Amino acid sequence: MKGFWENCWKHRAHIVMALPAFLVLLFIMYVPMAGLVMAFKAFDYSKGIFGSPWNGIENFKFLLASKSTFYNITRNTVLYYLLFTAVGTVLNVALAIAIDNLMLKRLAKTMQTLMIIPVFISYAAVQFIVFAFIDTRTGIINNTLGLNTRFYSTAKLWPWILLVTKIWKDTGYGSVLYMSVLAGIDTSLYEAADIDGANKWQKICHITIPSLIPMITVMLLLSVGNVMHSDTGLFYQVTRNSGILYPTTQVLDSYVLNQIKSGSNFGYTAAASFFQSVVGLLLMLFANFTVRKIAPENALF
Repeated sequence: MKGFWENCWKHRAHIVMALPAFLVLLFIMYVPMAGLVMAFKAFDYSKGIFGSPWNGIENFKFLLASKSTFYNITRNTVLYYLLFTAVGTVLNVALAIAIDNLMLKRLAKTMQTLMIIPVFISYAAVQFIVFAFIDTRTGIINNTLGLNTRFYSTAKLWPWILLVTKIWKDTGYGSVLYMSVLAGIDTSLYEAADIDGANKWQKICHITIPSLIPMITVMLLLSVGNVMHSDTGLFYQVTRNSGILYPTTQVLDSYVLNQIKSGSNFGYTAAASFFQSVVGLLLMLFANFTVRKIAPENALF
């Protein structure tokens, strides 16, 4: 213990610098975890979180009892994660490679800046942009193509609408990490490829993409933990929480938010959140274990 305090004093400057980030993590990420006990209690407002009586796993039984609803929102959550991750990863990598290969570097920097802008626009504003395109009467799509499609009452169209919205908002920012990896690739590899007569496509396939694989693996491993979580703003605000769209747009996060707003049993919603966290943790551990067996150098731990 004495050595621990001596080491802390020795590195006191670094500790002070890290203290704000530590406090943010403590009070925003860890302290609220005490509320998970509500998942095992029959929550009573008059008694508070810790004074409410325990009810074991009754909240989980109630969650699983609504099979059709629970199956639907779980299916939507997982399928949207797979769709967004697959398409997003491909586009992030492709965009990073395309910008990196632009001959006019000043133009590349300008394009990069413009593509990052959407990530700073909140979904509260994005919903109005989407509405401007797909509104039945005044929407740009219907007026331009002469259609009368009722987008806000046609559930089957929304997986594609949400995919386009997600790509537009996040792809530019997502490519930045891959561009940082591309900037660190040894240029002598490309020079050697030029001497061997390799064309642009061959250099991308045999040098650029293999160099990006470790970063792609790390990003996928980090995202696996959020497989049961979705962007609430995207599914709640962009869809305007329209009940008729629930079959294809309601996910676990938006479902929990709706239950909280309706003033229902908080123990039930806590059970749903606890289920999300446990499944995400197990999937991340399994994915990391698999990667460690195949390519140990790319595993997180």
